[in-house]
Amino acid sequence: MEYNPPCFSVIIPAWHEAANINGLVTHVRERAGGRNVEIIVSDGAPQADTLAALADKDVIRVRAPQGRAWQMNAGAHAASGDILLFLHADTTLPEDAFAAMEHGLNRLGDSGKRGGAGAFRLGIDGAFGFLYLVEKLADLRNRLTRTPYGDQAQFFRSSYFRLLGGYSAIPIMEDVDIMRRIRQRGDSIALLPLRVRTSARRWHAEGVVYCSLRNVCLRTLYALGVPAQTLSRWYLAYKGKS
Repeated sequence: MEYNPPCFSVIIPAWHEAANINGLVTHVRERAGGRNVEIIVSDGAPQADTLAALADKDVIRVRAPQGRAWQMNAGAHAASGDILLFLHADTTLPEDAFAAMEHGLNRLGDSGKRGGAGAFRLGIDGAFGFLYLVEKLADLRNRLTRTPYGDQAQFFRSSYFRLLGGYSAIPIMEDVDIMRRIRQRGDSIALLPLRVRTSARRWHAEGVVYCSLRNVCLRTLYALGVPAQTLSRWYLAYKGKS
């Protein structure tokens, strides 16, 4: 029987990423290595400046409401791939990422487990000191809670993503919410051993320790039942955007 490799849709939610988007598109194409991959950029900024900066005419351009959940769902709606990869604009993929995703999802089926989702391990550019500890704590969290976050490049079989109803329309914690719903269904998640590399810019901009501890507090409160809308207001207030 002839093997037909799956088509991938790489969905990039963007917010003022004009300076970086073309480099990321080139990176994805290089990592794809000739595979059938469509790239979708979903821009939530009113100016759509990221879309305006795109040089690759084959990239699918989507304008969406502000908010990562809305942007990713809009990108998924435009996608035609068998496997959906949600890639943050400040994150890059490891070598063999596409083969690893396919293999990880196939292993779920081969082992008789239910589910069609997965993620990579977290890697942080230039990680040393406290950021190196953040990486290791993320590895431990993955083993204990099976809850990979969005900056770990979550991926799904497209049929399974639609079965889940996509990301919940909430202002933050959409990545935690969807993984929690998967676990509540009793389904399995493919956690790959390869690491993505995400930029350390947000840690450095806000302070490495402060940013990390704030995120832990927000996720803990969410796990305790505090609504995402409430957490979003607190988050924006602390950033001076309320």
